Amino acid sequence: MSSRQGQLFAESLMEQIKSRFHYVDCDVDGRARLFFDNAGGSFRLKAASEAFARIDALPDCPERIHERARYLQDIQTRGEEDIRRIFNARDGSVYLSLTASAAMFEMVRAVMENVPGTNAVTTILEHPSSFDAMKLYCERTGKALRIAPSNAETGGIDADAIVSLIDDDTALLSVMYASNISGAKLDIAAIVERARARKPDLYIIVDAVQHAPHAVIDLQKTPVDGISFAPYKFFGCRGAGVAWLSERLAELPHHRLDAREKGVWELGSPAPAHFAVVSAIVDYVAWIGAQFSDAEDRRELLVKGMLRIEEHERALLSLLLDGVAGQRGLRAIDGVRVFWDHDDLTRRDLIAGIGFDGLDPTTAVRAYEERGVTVYERIATSLYSGRMLKSFRLDGAVRISPLHCHGPGDVARFLAVTEDLATASRA
Repeated sequence: MSSRQGQLFAESLMEQIKSRFHYVDCDVDGRARLFFDNAGGSFRLKAASEAFARIDALPDCPERIHERARYLQDIQTRGEEDIRRIFNARDGSVYLSLTASAAMFEMVRAVMENVPGTNAVTTILEHPSSFDAMKLYCERTGKALRIAPSNAETGGIDADAIVSLIDDDTALLSVMYASNISGAKLDIAAIVERARARKPDLYIIVDAVQHAPHAVIDLQKTPVDGISFAPYKFFGCRGAGVAWLSERLAELPHHRLDAREKGVWELGSPAPAHFAVVSAIVDYVAWIGAQFSDAEDRRELLVKGMLRIEEHERALLSLLLDGVAGQRGLRAIDGVRVFWDHDDLTRRDLIAGIGFDGLDPTTAVRAYEERGVTVYERIATSLYSGRMLKSFRLDGAVRISPLHCHGPGDVARFLAVTEDLATASRA
């Protein structure tokens, strides 16, 4: 396969990759299952779960001087370094909160309450954690909220639609890296460059929760002020959201202990186990990178691993759309409509949205479950997807989101179930 269509992992490597995750082929009760809802959760790395349990079991407080406390401090330091490696961030502050959504609200609040301007810009496709934060703090600070519309054909947001809303009085741009509804990637590099050309000191915050597990992030190429991801969607554990803040954002007034330096956002005692989870994630991705590179630098191996994950997932998306092993793809199955479908797979994460001619999304999801497949319905009445779907003039969609630990056989099985559902719905 060409790069534009992706490249699958070798079968021998796929076996190793699958073995490193919990419950890829079977659920916790041992029943065979295809889990194609990784945009809502994600498979857990065994090493991440084990690292969390091992470190979290220790009763020691890391804010002490004894040996075990120093060990926990080292765990946290390594985790912070690995967070910076994920983002390729060289300064600024690392902040772990209970969820990525909580971190987003705090970053938006700090800018909106302390940076002058009469308006703020976001997009119609944002997750509620960022969209609602922008709406709330626009209301509290008297700023106008400008909302870029979606592109119904690509499932994304055009850069022009965003940049055209920015002017000298814009305090903040909050934008997502990729849609968790359609999988469409936004051109963050172009958006940042053009937005800063229009207003050089513009604050920019990026929600990378959906995109981080699927591709390389490089803040040296896309210099923003705040960015976040959720470890539980990145092969890790629930219970923490990760954010990086530029020096100028970190030093804006925020909730902090008075004795702390201005740029510190950490409140209370740190949880070293969550930092250990991030390091386990980076260990894993770097291990993949090492299968294709002789590099010794940890960031280089991470980048190589993420690039290969991206290539494999692009190949899976191609098979999902066009078929595999004699099984027709989504584009060719009678009674199935593929939403936001276009041929440039480099602009799409591994997500597809479909509709059935004879089934509503909720009924379809239940029918999939009866056949051992987990997918998710996005419907217009949902607080998590209604705004986005309405922008596409859709009442609902079945969202399909595999992960790189799936292979062509998994896609073929899913397509066979889908064709069976489509046939049954027309009978």
